Amino acid sequence: MVETSRIGEEKENVLIRTGDCSLTLMPHLGGKIASLQLRGHELLQTPLAPYAPRTRNMSFSAGDASGWDECLPSVAGCTVDTANGPASVPDHGDLWRVAWQVVREQGTGNREQGSVDAGANSITLRGECFSLPLALERKLTLTQTEKGYRIAAEYKVTNTGTVEVPWSWSAHPGYLAEEGDTLHLPDSIEKLRIEWTRNDRLDKSTGSAAWPIAKLTGGGSIDLRISTPAHSGVGDKLFAGPLKAAENWVALERPKAGVRLRVSFDAEKTPYLGLWICQDGYPEGSGPQQHCVAMEPCTAPVDSLAITGPWSRTLAAGASYFWPMTIDLETI
Repeated sequence: MVETSRIGEEKENVLIRTGDCSLTLMPHLGGKIASLQLRGHELLQTPLAPYAPRTRNMSFSAGDASGWDECLPSVAGCTVDTANGPASVPDHGDLWRVAWQVVREQGTGNREQGSVDAGANSITLRGECFSLPLALERKLTLTQTEKGYRIAAEYKVTNTGTVEVPWSWSAHPGYLAEEGDTLHLPDSIEKLRIEWTRNDRLDKSTGSAAWPIAKLTGGGSIDLRISTPAHSGVGDKLFAGPLKAAENWVALERPKAGVRLRVSFDAEKTPYLGLWICQDGYPEGSGPQQHCVAMEPCTAPVDSLAITGPWSRTLAAGASYFWPMTIDLETI
């Protein structure tokens, strides 16, 4: 079932529900998935601040820093060169800042804006970047499975401009995590690149952390699989990849919520995985802090589009690129 609820002029929330699982989307706030509930348990990071309009230059931490957003064309704020001159990309990209449009897909293949998908428990939203001429469509479908529920996400990015432009994408869902929750990766993954670690918690001398037992800067080690207690001040951003075909998944077990969240993706299309492990490690300051694990299939092993390498991508004028992602909610 798909429902809409009006919360103000030209502002609607969209609810997708199957059985005792539901998704709440906020198209007017960056297409945000604000809530993912299973049997009354909220599975996404709750807002750190009231929902409010976003500006083009505010930091991500100045907003609600919650739920599931999409980062395009960069995670970190940066400046990149294009054929039309330098382009400045803001913190966490453009799309969480702009209103998205709801797109209806009909059986004929035509599309109409302004209504939900006529199919079963499915909706397509479209957001347009402003720093670079890119548009992202994301179709979400919620279905029931033998083990629980499945969210199938289908993505398409299109260059709406007249010149080739660089781009990178990262999913940005913060899944609530409590002490003792366990993160799982394929056995073949043995190290993760360290993008950032709050207060230099992890030993960055080699640029990587061993998985699952990582060295601490002050000596000793930590099991990165196990969520630490609240107020522990942990904030680690890590990357795996490039990944092989069989390394196309990551999972978070949450015994108190009775669920195992398994994220699957196409390792050829999106060959990297970002992990944000946070227990009161973000944002800085004395206000509310995140308590989450973000499992983020992505196109690059770095947050900044300005850092180039073999992972770097460009999209020709008028061209599109497609990729999938699946989240299985399995009862445990």
